Amino acid sequence: MSKYENLNKKVENIDVKNVLVEGESIIWQGKPKKSAYIFNKMLTMFPFALLWLIFDGFFIVTFLLSGAPKQMFWFIIPFFTLHLMPVWIWLGNVLTANKNWQNTKYAVTDRRIIIESGFISMNYQSIYYKDITNVNLKISVIDKMLKVGDIYFTTKTFSNLAFLDIEDAYTIYPKLQKIVLDMQTDIEFPNNLRPKENDGYNTTYNSKF
Repeated sequence: MSKYENLNKKVENIDVKNVLVEGESIIWQGKPKKSAYIFNKMLTMFPFALLWLIFDGFFIVTFLLSGAPKQMFWFIIPFFTLHLMPVWIWLGNVLTANKNWQNTKYAVTDRRIIIESGFISMNYQSIYYKDITNVNLKISVIDKMLKVGDIYFTTKTFSNLAFLDIEDAYTIYPKLQKIVLDMQTDIEFPNNLRPKENDGYNTTYNSKF
């Protein structure tokens, strides 16, 4: 049994099987690394939100110390409540990070790549092999410290679909590249040029991930 088959058993609550079509089989499935996913969510927008909070905080403190009439509070409180929206957005990302991680799952099948995500409602994105133009691996300094990586799929219409915060990214990345190449080759080449043991696109993709 390969290490990736073992990994599949360790992943909890993987339910992408619910959206598989008849005859479709899973080659690999996984989730982001929890600690890395939540930490990266906390970092997203944090510098901007912090600067925004300091900027607004300065004006709020200045207003409070200015001895302005109390009637002005009816204007200032709603104004800064709306003006602090970047801070609320960042805070919302932090508070929902754990639930988003629970609902984020990835799958590689013999027909497509599936990304499941969502907070309350679930969103399933399918990336068909014939539409993929590039598979890229991105590892930031923080990702390197957390021992994860992001695998991005560029398609003819989208460029921001990705497996985020994946462990063993250096190992999984070339395997995904090979699967995409194999599938695209199988689709593009005429059946009569394929060997007898692989009679065109209707066969089962035989590969150990």
